[in-house]
Amino acid sequence: MTRRELIVLLNGLLAMPSFAAHAQQSRTTRRIGVLMSGSAEDKEAKNALTAFLRGLQQLGWIDGRNLRIELRLGAGNVDTIRKHAAELIELQPDLIVTYGSSAVGQLLQTTHTVPIVFVLVPDPVGSGLVQSLSRPGGNATGFMAFEYSLSAKWPQLLKQIRPDVQRAAVLWDPAIPAGIGQFAMIQSVAPSLGLELNPVNFRELEQGISTFAGAGGGGVIVTASGLAVAQRDLILSLADRYRLPAIYSFRGFVDAGGLISYGADSVDQFRLASGYADRILKGEKPADLPVQAPTKYDLVINLKAAKALDLNIPATLLASANEVIE
Repeated sequence: MTRRELIVLLNGLLAMPSFAAHAQQSRTTRRIGVLMSGSAEDKEAKNALTAFLRGLQQLGWIDGRNLRIELRLGAGNVDTIRKHAAELIELQPDLIVTYGSSAVGQLLQTTHTVPIVFVLVPDPVGSGLVQSLSRPGGNATGFMAFEYSLSAKWPQLLKQIRPDVQRAAVLWDPAIPAGIGQFAMIQSVAPSLGLELNPVNFRELEQGISTFAGAGGGGVIVTASGLAVAQRDLILSLADRYRLPAIYSFRGFVDAGGLISYGADSVDQFRLASGYADRILKGEKPADLPVQAPTKYDLVINLKAAKALDLNIPATLLASANEVIE
């Protein structure tokens, strides 16, 4: 499925009367670049894009009428994301919407003028993407992935689904502030849970997981990172190969067969991003729009994956899940 076919399909699904759309017709077509790291077959990417387009439509912006969406899909490939970032900048759109620190960083290396609205960025200040949360100061603003305290929930959930687990491989990126911050929070709660932590760099996955799994009795915590998304299939295959219970920060992993995820609702963040896009298209500056924390977190559990690992998910945990995949 091509970029344009995906947009046409989603717009067909979104077709509905909109009083706002008729009220705000414009003779000038505005252009929004959308850079996503998923693929056209990625359920999470489809749902997020649908929410974004629906939000824009409700605000009077309709692709093909007073708006043109330039969609680029990275398919989890860092080089492809870098190439698409450059392509979008060359088009000189009115703004670009994207997610993850890596994609935002690529865009900011190329432009300091095109407005950027980001979602699911773990630490925009520490990563140097904005000057502060209340006053971003540059050409980028958006929505954080979480506050670092959320990271403490991941080892707790791992212990709930596998009470006898004593070791946890923490997949992280030590080269970015977000990776350091997440690991520090996980490290702060590990002793009280009786967990021995083994950090594994995303750049050394196969060797790191293989060595870790050889000692037995372990589980995996996958922190939020652009490298995690880019290597999703590899991470899932390694967890499956070594029969390791794993918790992920993005639900896309669970949609693709992973065990459990807990993190910000990406669909909700893209819905909120449509509001910021509307304000920027109407003249406001990213520098003046505060970076916002998530308003919704999702716990998603895959029972098929649990069965494959011979795990019995506690009823209390199932009851608290936002979604259970059978």
